[in-house]
Amino acid sequence: MSAALKVHRSMSLRDLLFHGAAFVVIIAGLKAAAPLIVLFLLAIFLVVLAMPAHMGMLRRGVPPAIALLILVAFLAVVGGVMAHVLRLSMEDIYRKLPSYQVSLQEQVSVVTSWLTAHGVEVPNEIIRRTLSEKAPFQMVGNAITTFSKFLGRGFIVILIAAFMLMEATVLPAKLKSIPGVDDRSLDRFKQMLDNIRVYIGMKTVMSLLTGVLVGSGLFLLDVDNAVMLGILAFLLNYIPNIGSFMAGIPGVLLAFIQFGFGHGAVVLVMYVVVNVLVSNVIEPRYMGRGLGLSPMIIVMSLMFWAWVLGPVGMLLSIPLTMVLKIAMESMPETRGYALLLGGNPEARQGDEADQG
Repeated sequence: MSAALKVHRSMSLRDLLFHGAAFVVIIAGLKAAAPLIVLFLLAIFLVVLAMPAHMGMLRRGVPPAIALLILVAFLAVVGGVMAHVLRLSMEDIYRKLPSYQVSLQEQVSVVTSWLTAHGVEVPNEIIRRTLSEKAPFQMVGNAITTFSKFLGRGFIVILIAAFMLMEATVLPAKLKSIPGVDDRSLDRFKQMLDNIRVYIGMKTVMSLLTGVLVGSGLFLLDVDNAVMLGILAFLLNYIPNIGSFMAGIPGVLLAFIQFGFGHGAVVLVMYVVVNVLVSNVIEPRYMGRGLGLSPMIIVMSLMFWAWVLGPVGMLLSIPLTMVLKIAMESMPETRGYALLLGGNPEARQGDEADQG
């Protein structure tokens, strides 16, 4: 018994080391090829969103070529409008930078004077260096350069998505022709796609609601470039946990620069109210426990995929982790790792009992 136990432990350790080494090699490859992989992942993201509309048009008798053309045109128009608004807004900010800089220095001076009057030491030299003349121009200039590169890649992403949509209708038949792929495997694959589609679809609706509420609130509060900030809130809301916080920083800062501390505080409250309403009230009601991931894993996956794939990894962290978890669940030798990624086992068992 002792010898058998030692052999079992040795095999378990060997399997663990093998899986760990394979994981390191795969991640190293992903990180090395990140610029190319990101394009395909974004294209898959668009395909998952567009598939229900694509299949719906095909069921209604729309020719495949026409259905594909309609979807590609829709994606191009939506992406083009958003890109145009963002470009105009950034150019407007760049033109107004000198006046913003003067206003920022005045507002910071008011705050530092108030802090000094109440006995708080303020590092004036550091503040002066931070608000130097070149820093804001460099930041906005870098943002415009990055945005221009992103626009160039956007066309490639839509083109890749179009070819993927062309293949989507015949993909099940191709998978069935692969030796060793049975109906059970296809059902799991379909379930995985359905889970990801539901998550991305609901997250898109919640992000759109967040963007509309934030943009409308900023417009009513007379903050510059409210439409751009609403689009930014829409995009960053895909990033779990910290996306809403990141989206609020430029809006609050711009309100502070324009109107002062009081107006900035009002804008901050508006962001908090919108995000609490959407993230803590509306979103849980409609999305429920659909992720099946623990909160700790959500945060860790956010940091991990951001490190591997860059900013786009933050956007796609949850879908990628869901794919990884479902793939692990399908293999007996990795099912234990999938359990570590999951949420509360008792809650999960309750959900499965309800479904049964």
